[in-house]
Amino acid sequence: MKIEKTMKIGELLEIAPEKADILLEAGMHCLGCPASQAETIEEACQVHGIDVDEIVDKLNA
Repeated sequence: MKIEKTMKIGELLEIAPEKADILLEAGMHCLGCPASQAETIEEACQVHGIDVDEIVDKLNA
């Protein structure tokens, strides 16, 4: 499965819960928040000032 920046956080965590560590290390500490579940990876990165391409590369590594 290839992870895209348009994937919703909730979908990612449902399919690959082990990827939460990468998001947490990047500073996304609100993964359990209901609002974050409906955000895309790209939207979450924008909110947190994180480079989306770097995170997507790490998630796909």
